[in-house]
Amino acid sequence: MIHVTPKDTIPVKSPRRQRSSRFFVPNVIELEPYPNFQDVPVSQRQDLLVKKLTQCQVLFDFNDPSSCLDSKEVKRMALQELLHYVGTTRGAVPESVYPDVVKMFSVNLFRSISPQVQPMAEGFDPEDEEPVFELAWPHLQLVYEFFLRFVESPDFNAQAAKKHIDQRFILQLLELFDSEDPRERDFLKTILHRLYGKFLNLRAFIRRSISHLFFQFIYEMDHFNGVAELLEILGSIINGFALPLKEEHKTFLFKVLLPLHKPPSLVMYHPQLTYCVVQFLEKDPSLTTEAVNAFLRYWPRVNSGKEVLFLHEMEEILEVTDSVEFRKIMCPLFQKLAQCVSSPHFQVAERALYYWNNEYVLNLIAENVDTLLPIVFSPLYKHSQTHWNRKMDLITGFFFTPLRAIHGLVYNALKIFMDMSPSLFDQCTDQFKQNEQM
Repeated sequence: MIHVTPKDTIPVKSPRRQRSSRFFVPNVIELEPYPNFQDVPVSQRQDLLVKKLTQCQVLFDFNDPSSCLDSKEVKRMALQELLHYVGTTRGAVPESVYPDVVKMFSVNLFRSISPQVQPMAEGFDPEDEEPVFELAWPHLQLVYEFFLRFVESPDFNAQAAKKHIDQRFILQLLELFDSEDPRERDFLKTILHRLYGKFLNLRAFIRRSISHLFFQFIYEMDHFNGVAELLEILGSIINGFALPLKEEHKTFLFKVLLPLHKPPSLVMYHPQLTYCVVQFLEKDPSLTTEAVNAFLRYWPRVNSGKEVLFLHEMEEILEVTDSVEFRKIMCPLFQKLAQCVSSPHFQVAERALYYWNNEYVLNLIAENVDTLLPIVFSPLYKHSQTHWNRKMDLITGFFFTPLRAIHGLVYNALKIFMDMSPSLFDQCTDQFKQNEQM
């Protein structure tokens, strides 16, 4: 017999997992420590900088915790010294050393990200799964910190660095966003954002490359770990778009951001995606009608968890929608809300009914009550009379509190409509009763 796990079942958390994404390490070189920067004359520090950068290009196997312990410690100390030197010395990295810095970063970081330990199965909730931590992190963290400090230095010359930090570098950096270690993705997010700000010649390429990566995620790949971090970067980028928006930017909204609502792992990046969509519509309200209609087409049919996320996002969209644009979308939107109020899943019904607790949304409703009340009256009134949760209350007291709360929300919505337009409310009540008797 095949057992099917329901979508709403919460799996048991797995224990913390660690591994190294390095599966091949060349012949190990035993490292000898170099003197500290403070222990050599100023005239020799550039040579020492290059030597330490070269030394830090040696890789080690962290899957074997007992191997090369002394050399691993030598490299870790060298990375810490480099980090301190760049952070405390003005003009620490001359332009002639830029190739060595980029090479050290590339050798340590640019690697094939190993596939996910366990594939996503039905009922899998990625929020409840412990991430896989990178065993080589004691070295990788220092490499990231050093490179970030190098890029953020007031002495950093982007014109000189662009010979080494090019499109190929950006593509390799983007591949690393699939790392399962959230610490690594956080550093990558900050570094890519800094590079976007400093390299004007790479901005369009970075946006196109992220779009291509998202296309692959939506239509080809089962998962990609760094969607949330990339969306955080895009949120900041979108915020800086000038008006009127370019066609390229509008295409990104409709062809990339909105389709990102389709994947089953939406919960992992939904707050960041919502922020990006809202930023677009706040900048250019004329996009609202087309965007909301597309959004409604992606509305989930059988996944109650995703439906709650959609309801949350739609409320945020409404909060930046003016009355003119609202009138263009209100009918299909409130038809969807009526379906959600009727949902057999109490969280969906509850989330939909929270719209009547939003003061701004209520103002929009009040301006168009003659159109909206007939759309939502039937499910509201029906559930106030005979709602499934009363039957559930008789079966088990476990459901009593949340489902009684839904009753309260239903009565609240009906009272609001009654106060807005008593005569229309009475008409809808009479029409409902006539339909019930037929």
